[in-house]
Amino acid sequence: MAWVARWVMRTDLLTLVQWLSPAFPTGGFAYSHGLEAVIAEGNRSAARIGAWIAGVLRHGAGRADAVLLASVLRGRDAGEMDSVARALAGTKERLAETAEQGAAFARTVSALTGRNLAPRCLPVAVGEASRGLDLAVEEVVAVFLHGFATNLVACATRFAPLGQTDGQGVLASLHQVITEVAAYAATANVDEIGTAALAAELAAMRHETMDVRLFKT
Repeated sequence: MAWVARWVMRTDLLTLVQWLSPAFPTGGFAYSHGLEAVIAEGNRSAARIGAWIAGVLRHGAGRADAVLLASVLRGRDAGEMDSVARALAGTKERLAETAEQGAAFARTVSALTGRNLAPRCLPVAVGEASRGLDLAVEEVVAVFLHGFATNLVACATRFAPLGQTDGQGVLASLHQVITEVAAYAATANVDEIGTAALAAELAAMRHETMDVRLFKT
C-alpha cells in the first residue's frame, strides 16, 4: 500500500538524519578539516568562511566523498572504495579524520542495528550502512553533505567566533551547493573523482604544525 511505502521512506529518512546529526557519536565536533588554520590566519567573516566551505564541497573532499558514498550505495565494493578513500586523503590529519569518524560511525550503527559493519572511511561507512534504506542515492548524499557542512559551520561558530545567526546564514547559503554536488555524485563514476581545492589541502598541512589547536584537524 502507498501509505506503508511512505511510512517506510519517512522512517528511513529519520534514521539517516539521526546517523548524520551532530548528536551521533562520531566525534565530528573535534575535526575542523583545516578550517581552524584558516580562521587562525584571520579569515573570520561569514562571507570568507562560507566561501571556503563551498569550495571544499564543490572542489575538494566534499565532492570526492559524495562520489565515494554514491558509488557504495550503487553497489561498488565497500572494501575497494575504502582503499580509494584512504588514497585520496592528502595529509595525515585528513586520513585520521575520515578513518576515525568512519570507525566510530560503523561501531555505533552496528550496536544499534545488530549488524556487523567493518570500520571504513566515513563516506564508505555511511554508504555501506545506508544500503538497506529506502532512499534515493541523491537524497542520502545530500543529507551526508549537509552533515559535513553543519559540522564545519559549528566549528566556525565556536572558533571564529561566528554568531549563531551568521552561522545559520552560512549554512543556508550552502544548500544550493549541496544540492548540485549531490545531483552530480548520484550518477558519477569513481574514475571521475578529482579535487582542485589546493588551499584547503595546504590549510590541513599547516594545521598539523600549529602551536595551539582546539581541533584534531
